[in-house]
Amino acid sequence: MSTAKNRPARPAVPDLPPLEALEQTHRQVMRVLAELATLVDTLAEEGVTPPVQAKARQIAQFFEQEARAHHAQEDLHVFPSLLESTDATLVAHVQRLQQDHGWLEEDWIELGPQMDALARGYSWYDLDALRHGIQVFTELYQEHIALEESLIYPEARRRLAQADAEADARRTQLVMAV
Repeated sequence: MSTAKNRPARPAVPDLPPLEALEQTHRQVMRVLAELATLVDTLAEEGVTPPVQAKARQIAQFFEQEARAHHAQEDLHVFPSLLESTDATLVAHVQRLQQDHGWLEEDWIELGPQMDALARGYSWYDLDALRHGIQVFTELYQEHIALEESLIYPEARRRLAQADAEADARRTQLVMAV
């Protein structure tokens, strides 16, 4: 087996373009939401077991870290330029998505402690309340992602391409002026 010190140096792999990375996180969210639903079904059948604990820990970590970071990236890099649009419908959709981020956080504030309890092996959860909370959380996330991928990300891509084209045109003008 080769070790890292025996391998030749290679150029760094470029980061995914921002919107592609955000879309990749959407795919992860959808996968983890499905795991969350499966976890509740397993919990109903088997109770708190070591596999349930491990899965609860993984799910909680994902929503507390990756999902929160994802929302922060959207709030910082995607939404601001769209909010400057003269298209009132687009602005309303972006504002809805910003509101969704708050609601998703509120939903997780309710679900997170239950997931933490499961991860620690405690059984003080209310299965019906947990199932309902997960359903509400999942439906909001699915609607949120659908709006982003059907309208917001395509518009953000269009605006980025337009800005790149304008920058290229300015560079060409500068080169030709010299």
